[in-house]
Amino acid sequence: MQIKLENLISSALTTLQQKNILRADLATFPINLDPPKNSEYGDFSSNIALLIAKATKTNPMAIATAIVAALPQDAYIETTKIAKPGFINFYLTNKPFQEVIATILTKTTKYGHTNIGANKLVMVEFVSANPTGPLHVGHGRGAAFGTSVADLLESMGFKVHREYYVNDAGRQMHVLALSVWLRYLELYKPLQHFPDSGYKGSYIIDIAQNLKTEYGETFIRSYEMLFQDLPVDETDGGDKEFYVDALIQRAQAQLGIENYQLIFQAALNSILIDIREDLEEFGVNYQEWFYESSLIKLGDVNKGIEKLRQQGHVYEKDGATWFRATTFGDEKDRVLVKSNKQTTYFASDIGYHLNKYERGFDKIIDVFGADHHGYAPRIKGFLQAMALDVQKLEVLLVQFAILYHGKQKVSMSTRSGEFVTLRTLREEVGNDAARFFYIMRKNDQHLDFDLDLAKSKSLENPVFYIQYAHARICSVMRQMEEKNLTFAFDQNIINIDLLNTEHEKILMRDLLHYSDILQTSALKHEPHLLAHYLHKLASNFHAYYNAYQFIVEDQALRNARLCLVLAIRQIIANGLILLGIATPETM
Repeated sequence: MQIKLENLISSALTTLQQKNILRADLATFPINLDPPKNSEYGDFSSNIALLIAKATKTNPMAIATAIVAALPQDAYIETTKIAKPGFINFYLTNKPFQEVIATILTKTTKYGHTNIGANKLVMVEFVSANPTGPLHVGHGRGAAFGTSVADLLESMGFKVHREYYVNDAGRQMHVLALSVWLRYLELYKPLQHFPDSGYKGSYIIDIAQNLKTEYGETFIRSYEMLFQDLPVDETDGGDKEFYVDALIQRAQAQLGIENYQLIFQAALNSILIDIREDLEEFGVNYQEWFYESSLIKLGDVNKGIEKLRQQGHVYEKDGATWFRATTFGDEKDRVLVKSNKQTTYFASDIGYHLNKYERGFDKIIDVFGADHHGYAPRIKGFLQAMALDVQKLEVLLVQFAILYHGKQKVSMSTRSGEFVTLRTLREEVGNDAARFFYIMRKNDQHLDFDLDLAKSKSLENPVFYIQYAHARICSVMRQMEEKNLTFAFDQNIINIDLLNTEHEKILMRDLLHYSDILQTSALKHEPHLLAHYLHKLASNFHAYYNAYQFIVEDQALRNARLCLVLAIRQIIANGLILLGIATPETM
């Protein structure tokens, strides 16, 4: 409906330009159409006259009057009124409301879906947490948001490729392998010192125990040889990173490449399996798990560096290879290859994005945590340097989630390395509440996650409130069966004239806006808009449910009301499913 009204306004503006009432060279203005908060101001309202008047320094009321006069006649519009200081308010006939209910009940799960994205391939990369430990509650928000963005895009006809980038080749993976091996040694003999920058969570001990069970004493080595002549750790006044790097080299030398790789892979596989299972249980699945190590094997990292070199943006300094990032707005140039000939994380990022571009995606979406806010301009800088289309990439940042029990903030981590995992959160509040609470605020806004509210079975809990509306409508249909009353949908029985109460008009107007909300949520990557819409629809339904009987003696009125509430149930179900939330029939 919104698109139809936009086209009518656009047609009116063209007519006014042809008649020289508006300048022909006037810039194109966005035609905004929104449902007014007060139904007295119609079903849709536009501020287009105000925008034009501001640009042309003319009277907005005069512009609005001219636009309304030039609007083509349409069976969907009953009347159009102008409100100060220049808003154009549209009042619709019953026709669109009759049609929307019929279309919802006909198309069911596919209502609101479009083919806007037909033949367009989109990659959404999200979560991509380093496989050095279980997912925590921060990763959970990125998971809920990323998968909702992907699912919404699919509803618009895009072919979506969901990808998890596995950082399995970086330095932190070696710190992980070392941490596991030291905990393994500790199962046989106490350690005098565990590295300050080592991974200290209990999951490290679990992996070490599995190593002992499978390999026995295979990896035992002399403590004296291991710790002899090492630099000083941070605890004793040294550099913790320098210390752990030296200890990693010593471990590799003592274990040998083959044994070291066994420990490395055991740690990686154990954590990745846990991450996969955690996400799958959360309703998050991927088409591909892309390994950083494959970039090196495929030569994409070197290919990216060479592409930058060919464009003249690479230089050598102090034995290292650098990218002239400052040319593209970065605060400093970035190292690609260190003096020890090892490539950097930054070089891997270049190779990975080059790989993404070469796979032929029409759109690439990176979902990053807010702590990676500096990555977006950096990535766009090297894409520009490689002469790639920067507009093809969109970086979406997900802010932190802070847990609360009521007003009491929950500690997210401890000095021992333990933290609140996504699995722990899901077990406490359930998948549905976790998914909804994670996406009910815009992704770049901080989220205060109230655990007590999320667990409550009350109408104050927004996801419970929406699901309860769905269950209530299911109970209405069960009551029909108990009374031996039958209902079969037929477009001819939707007698809109009988649905004339204020509650019914509000609900029909809500239904009319669903497809617009869905499209906006998908194309703007803002699933919170759909969540808010569902909550509003549920609220208006509950008010209707409490005010009126649906199963009345008058068969025509009964059928009209059942058509309305069944359409509401369908929309609630469609929206919840797109957000990865269950649609219970009883509660």
